Amino acid sequence: MDEKQGLLGLKIIRKKKNYSQLKVAMDLCISREALSYYENGKRSPDLQMLRILSEYFNVSIDFLVNGREFEQK
Repeated sequence: MDEKQGLLGLKIIRKKKNYSQLKVAMDLCISREALSYYENGKRSPDLQMLRILSEYFNVSIDFLVNGREFEQK
């Protein structure tokens, strides 16, 4: 993951579901700042947090990272 781009799909799916950063952060017991950092590339979540976010939003980790589902070439 490119540190500067952040988790592209995280912001996309959060906005699509009309969830605020605060709601997601409270639901997952993390700080709103941490979630913002993940979205903006200031911090990278560990694998466990990626799995939690994936389950929470019901999307793949690939979607969270790239903003699209995995495509075979």
